[in-house]
Amino acid sequence: MKKIEAIIKPFKLDEVKDALHEIGLQGLTVVEAKGFGRQKGHTELYRGAEYVVDFLPKVKVEVVCSDDMVDRAIEAISQAARTGRIGDGKIFVTDVQEVIRIRTGERGEDAV
Repeated sequence: MKKIEAIIKPFKLDEVKDALHEIGLQGLTVVEAKGFGRQKGHTELYRGAEYVVDFLPKVKVEVVCSDDMVDRAIEAISQAARTGRIGDGKIFVTDVQEVIRIRTGERGEDAV
């Protein structure tokens, strides 16, 4: 099993959720986040004073899926989250050793 973490722009969340649902992935976790990458934020003007906005709003989407679904999930997230502009985000894929459903005690892919 793999855990896919995608850092995306907040307004793309619904599109990513729908794309994952279309390929058959049901559960996901969403966390509001702030951060920056290569662009290092930007400068804004407020009431004549200049200030730096270095932490931009982002959303982190987490999905755990079987190994055979990983490529389709990555493609779905990439297509749905892409705007073609700086700050579209990143996708991280890590191994998951064990999953346990608390309510039933199911383990492994049955728990996902």
